[in-house]
Amino acid sequence: MGQPTAELKAEHQGVMRVLAVLERMCQHLEDGEAVASDHLEQVLEFLRVFVDKCHHGKEEDFLFPALEKTGLPHDSGPIAVMLAEHALGRQLVGRLGQAIEGLAAGLREEAEALTAAGREYVALLRAHIYKEDNVLFALADERLGRAEEEALVKDFARLEAERIGPGRHEAFHRMIHELTQIYLG
Repeated sequence: MGQPTAELKAEHQGVMRVLAVLERMCQHLEDGEAVASDHLEQVLEFLRVFVDKCHHGKEEDFLFPALEKTGLPHDSGPIAVMLAEHALGRQLVGRLGQAIEGLAAGLREEAEALTAAGREYVALLRAHIYKEDNVLFALADERLGRAEEEALVKDFARLEAERIGPGRHEAFHRMIHELTQIYLG
């Protein structure tokens, strides 16, 4: 497995843990239980910053263009599917954000909107990650040479430093660990 795809797969593991936490939060809300608003905000920040700006940014800004240079089309096939799913994910995270704001303002009816968007996002991302891990990354490992992989690793590091800043990746890992302990025991 190439180094850039190994990095993205490792990031998927953290994303999957946060999806499990979000799913448990949705279950608590459906059961009429309260979920700490700061926990919801932490998950939302992770989805907006780490998943979208950092992880999807690495794919959209660097991996996909590198694959296009090997002949994979932008407007059809795996890249087009991934881009469409990234866009749908952004819409769902927007709905989640609105519902979290409403819930924090005391609007209990927003719990239903939050759980609907949350569950849809969890299902989308789990299927999306499966496709990337088992189809797209295999294509990348097959098509990209050592020089392209080394360039991607450098580009990924630069993007992470610029978009989320130093120490933020580690802070997200601490947050994942803490919320996993609370919600998944």
